Amino acid sequence: MTAAGRQLRDGRLLAGGAILGIIALGAAVGPMIAGPAPLELGDIVARRFVEPLARTSDGALHLAGTDRFGRDLLVMLLRGARISLLVGVLAALVSTALGTALGALAGYAQGWPDRITIAITDAALAIPRVPLLLLLAALFQPGLAVTVLAIGFTGWMTVARLVRTEVRAARQRDYVEAARGLGVPARRLVWRHILPHAVAPALIATALGVGNAIMLEAGLSFLGLGVQPPTVSWGNLIAAGRDALVVAPWVALIPALMVALVVLACSLIADALEARLAND
Repeated sequence: MTAAGRQLRDGRLLAGGAILGIIALGAAVGPMIAGPAPLELGDIVARRFVEPLARTSDGALHLAGTDRFGRDLLVMLLRGARISLLVGVLAALVSTALGTALGALAGYAQGWPDRITIAITDAALAIPRVPLLLLLAALFQPGLAVTVLAIGFTGWMTVARLVRTEVRAARQRDYVEAARGLGVPARRLVWRHILPHAVAPALIATALGVGNAIMLEAGLSFLGLGVQPPTVSWGNLIAAGRDALVVAPWVALIPALMVALVVLACSLIADALEARLAND
């Protein structure tokens, strides 16, 4: 069986990809099919806190129930998925890009650039990430851009260490030494012969970073320091449902389960990529 075939047959990759694909597809087309979430339609008192799989007086079925404003929770979940997935992907890409650049610089240049980069990385790793995020969110106006940048710029350290290790190993290989002896420019040498060896670890870190960023965004939004209403994210949906845990626990629990499901899917994909890397 070819390497591609083994990868396709990895159940973890299929399961994780299927979960993320279904959620992304629902986020893309679900709200358009369902239409706008009802805010002023009908009697809000009759619509509010309808249980999952129950119908309102107008006969509408609400698969995930409704919230305190009578809005269909499934529609709100799909709207929130757009923002939460966007934050997760963008923040992970920021972390991966920054970590890859710094790790490649440190691993290839060695000497004082390596020592300075490692010192900065170790210092950044010594700072607890969650308190740092809370500080950044408190210093700047909370919002989507601030949340993405704050999460992205506090998650590059692990990627930098992984890429540095791979680049240092690749730098010592015979064909790299031969290319350097033939006068191949350093930039071409890094792009064509060294960085490709760091792609797999960076992909693993990115997959894990997406889930981690979504979880961090949910935590910040839950505390009111992340994505701000009226923009909907899973985090502020959980925050909106915390006061109704006794009478309507599904309002907070279902978005929390969605966060957990995406984190699980990202972990499955990362595990499959790691296993594939180990078999090479």
